[in-house]
Amino acid sequence: MKRFLTFLLIIPLCAFCKPDNPEQGNDKPDGPEAEIVISGAGEFSVGYEGGSVSLSFTSNREWTVTTGEDWLHINPASGQASETPVTVNVSCDPNETLSTRDAYLVITAGDLKKTARVYQSVDPYAGAETELVSGTSVLATNPNVEKFLNEVTYPDKDWSFTKVLDYYGGFNGKKYNANGQEDPAGEIFTWGRQPNSDKPMSYSIRWSADGLDPDSPILFVLEDKLGWKSETDVASGSLFVNITNLVPNDEYRYKATSTSDGKVLAEGSFSTTGSLHQVFFRSGCRNGRDLGGWKTLDGKTVKYRKLYRGGRMQSETVNKAGQKEILAEGIRAQLDLRNSDRISKSPVEGVDFLAPGIETGGTTMLKKDKDKTKQCFDFVLNSLRNSKPVYFHCSLGRDRTGTLDILLLGLLGVREGDISKAYEVTYFAPVGYSVSSSEKDSNPTPVFKNTRREWVYSDVAPYFWSLAGEGGTFADGVQNYLLSIGVTQEEIDEFRAIMLE
Repeated sequence: MKRFLTFLLIIPLCAFCKPDNPEQGNDKPDGPEAEIVISGAGEFSVGYEGGSVSLSFTSNREWTVTTGEDWLHINPASGQASETPVTVNVSCDPNETLSTRDAYLVITAGDLKKTARVYQSVDPYAGAETELVSGTSVLATNPNVEKFLNEVTYPDKDWSFTKVLDYYGGFNGKKYNANGQEDPAGEIFTWGRQPNSDKPMSYSIRWSADGLDPDSPILFVLEDKLGWKSETDVASGSLFVNITNLVPNDEYRYKATSTSDGKVLAEGSFSTTGSLHQVFFRSGCRNGRDLGGWKTLDGKTVKYRKLYRGGRMQSETVNKAGQKEILAEGIRAQLDLRNSDRISKSPVEGVDFLAPGIETGGTTMLKKDKDKTKQCFDFVLNSLRNSKPVYFHCSLGRDRTGTLDILLLGLLGVREGDISKAYEVTYFAPVGYSVSSSEKDSNPTPVFKNTRREWVYSDVAPYFWSLAGEGGTFADGVQNYLLSIGVTQEEIDEFRAIMLE
């Protein structure tokens, strides 16, 4: 849907007449008194998409036309005196700002100046994502992540190689062009320039301005076949709403309603595809994703919207809009794995909170901090018992978070080679999450080093396998670990019953 809105503001034409003081030099002593006559009102309106207008006038002196705005282009910009009207073409760039704009065109002949004015409307869909049309199917997962997950298969018990650094979207030290294709002449990603592959796809639901009450708030309702539902208040006069954090392989229905008269502005349905439910909450909370969707060795599926893992969730990284998005997603419990005495509560009101204080990830977390690891499992299970989905995180969502992620997916029976793919998705997060900002000196080119070959994954996975026993599965190893730290078999079975379908 595309509408062109043009606003015409009538403002009196300004004319700067010659000064009365002859010493100011109105004209050349031997020239005629300057005269400019503009044809028509001298006011023009242009749609937000851009275009051109024609300014016509007569001048009995040499003339110039100037403007102080770089979005206007004048041709010709000067000329000779003429008794017949001359025409100047004024072309306007598309208005990509979020507000209307206007500019003066100044015609100068000698010391005489007269002005015309150009008004350009704002795009009513400025800030809107790609339009989602009812009845279509759209990708939920970021395409860079989707490509990696679809193309890579890792074996169990072999951490001698990684494929993630072959993929565009993270920090592998390679050069790429604007299309994301490897290119020796491209620009290497630096600490200040990075892709946003950890963000899921976003789309806009749009509606027409016809019959819209510009003063009425709008209620937008979105719900899916899994039983999730959100209600969003949209500002009066808006013609769209953006949606994101969609669950893949799901079906959604939506409706936008004007609250003043109950008029339905938009209504429809769509489906989604993808391999991973990624989440992003403004203005930060990066590297976030759902543990749901993964298949287990016995043919079951991990349920969506139960457990989320990601980077730090704190007031400095999540603004008020983001806090609303967290609640709309359904998250009601926060497990903060960082080691800080200053952490005492969630930045989101009404969310349960635990911060056991864990120093580092890997087997150090599993062995040295085993009591705290049990605290984490107990908190997760108790939250799920009370229908409170959990978001767990450390600072980056990489090491401590990765360790707990491996444990939980492993306990559910996801194949170990698939868990390593789930772990490496952190590669697609920006600097400050996939790569720590504190690593700048030792890693001036932001290359992701915490792959399945190095550090956490290659430390934790062999440890769980060692606990599985001869012929045992990865899930057996995780279960044996949890039993050794005091988790009961009944609790393990309950966790699996809640999380699998």
